[in-house]
Amino acid sequence: MSADTDTSRPAPEAAAPMDFIRAMVTKDVADGLNGGRVHTRFPPEPNGYLHIGHAKAICIDFGTAEQFGGRCNLRMDDTNPSKEEVEYVDSIQEDVKWLGFNWFADVRYASDYFDACYAYAEALILAGRAFVCDLTPEQMRSHRGTLTEPGQESPFRTRSIAENLDLFRRMRAGEFPDGARVLRAKIDMTSPNIHLRDPVIYRNLRSSHHRTGDTWCLYPMYDYAHPIEDAMEGITHSLCTLEFEIHRPLYDWVLDQLPEFFVEWQRKTSGLPAGTPYARPRQTEFARLNLTYTIMSKRKLLELVKRNLVTGWNDPRMPTLSGMRRRGYTPAAIRTFCDKIGVTKYNSLTDVALLEHCLRDDLNRVALRYMAVLDPLKVVIENYPEGQVEEMDAVNNPEDAAAGSRKVPFTRELYVERADFMEDPPKKFFRLAPGREVRLRWGYLITCTGVEKDAAGQVTALRCTYDPATRGGNTPDGRKVQGTLHWVSASHGLDAEVRLYDRLFKVEQPGAVDGLDLAAELNPESLTVITAKIEPALAAVSPATPLQFERVGYFRADPATQPGRPVFNRTVTLRDSWAKAGAKKG
Repeated sequence: MSADTDTSRPAPEAAAPMDFIRAMVTKDVADGLNGGRVHTRFPPEPNGYLHIGHAKAICIDFGTAEQFGGRCNLRMDDTNPSKEEVEYVDSIQEDVKWLGFNWFADVRYASDYFDACYAYAEALILAGRAFVCDLTPEQMRSHRGTLTEPGQESPFRTRSIAENLDLFRRMRAGEFPDGARVLRAKIDMTSPNIHLRDPVIYRNLRSSHHRTGDTWCLYPMYDYAHPIEDAMEGITHSLCTLEFEIHRPLYDWVLDQLPEFFVEWQRKTSGLPAGTPYARPRQTEFARLNLTYTIMSKRKLLELVKRNLVTGWNDPRMPTLSGMRRRGYTPAAIRTFCDKIGVTKYNSLTDVALLEHCLRDDLNRVALRYMAVLDPLKVVIENYPEGQVEEMDAVNNPEDAAAGSRKVPFTRELYVERADFMEDPPKKFFRLAPGREVRLRWGYLITCTGVEKDAAGQVTALRCTYDPATRGGNTPDGRKVQGTLHWVSASHGLDAEVRLYDRLFKVEQPGAVDGLDLAAELNPESLTVITAKIEPALAAVSPATPLQFERVGYFRADPATQPGRPVFNRTVTLRDSWAKAGAKKG
């Protein structure tokens, strides 16, 4: 089982409940808008790794196109080369594929359209709708005005078309230092929408680009380039998060100025069949994902990486898709979670316990069961023959008959969890205690007959007897035994490094307090490393295989596991607080 085929993906119809976006698209198709065609795009900026918030956008962008028999482009928003790297480009493609989606044609890049963006900028200048401005950033901020006061026009707004075109071409030639001049759209400095107050659409930036090298020394702003890119590609539905709602009038303004420009370029660059009618993109916004105990800012996630507060972007405690993949999350669990939270127009905070519930629900179906003892306590079965080894039949997954079974070695000396023994147990403790009988999973029934301790009074071993008639945990005489323990053979079990991961942050909304160092909000118990005893079959388990250590939790072999030194990451515990809370509410 490979990482790309972790679990089967549900059919789009089953995984796509009706929401306001799908209702809109349904109507557009029924009305024959854009010839009934649906074409979306997912446009991440390659300045970091994708996180769980991006998974929601991916499911909406790709899922909507898939549901309506349309297409979805993957386009890298590489308009800010100073923060972008090829590593991020590669990781984005891997994450989208891992979630189970495929993009239309080749990966697109904003840099594919740099020529078009520049040509359109010159066309705006020639139409008198853009001008070169010499104001400093501080002066532009002071000219912008406030939410209640109009802005002040730049003294350079009245430059002639010829002068603006000359200056802009000299900007393109690199004659001016970075920040000396910008190109601004000429819209309305009195608009109640600050984003329409003559926004900057081009700035000089001498930074080598990962695709175009040093060809360009000025780059378009995202709000300007994005609608152009959508129009070039024939996008019909431009779906984005709610913070872009206030930017939508600028998106529409860019498309409104020279519509004939886009008709011509779209035919050249969309990759659609000849004769496809021109598509006018329409932007629609949905609420982004906000998750408890989780940071959703790439800038802050990058800070964690750079300060070595985590081991990297794929640290299993990180909310990045690469980190979640390494920890053992499945694509199906993430897609189910995105379906459950739905698509709305209002911001909210989602309990991370719901994500963990979706994960447990999926892992319970697909995870192979094995036995591992995290805090070993030796058990000596005194009436079991010394040197004897029995191969016990163990079911790999009771939820999946096709998963088969395996052999587990049973010997005179075993390890059980230290927490499964109490010398003086309370009334409802059903595990090992002096004189008490328990069932060993897939093994025998044993009874504790004695306890060994060291000089400090610490229990070091248990003395037990077994009932030979109870092989496989059966009770031919029908007697009831309430406790069932997992175990590992002392002579056949292997040592393994087990990393017990917990939530990275100890506060519900990390980063919410301005000025507070993120390090102060980290959970000091987010990672505990122990040496455990594992059954020998686990030594050959692939990192792509989801596991359940019986009675302990869900785990995944770490990709860095080497022969003779197995390493396992805890994906999630067995306890499901969200499901219990949901049951009580119901």
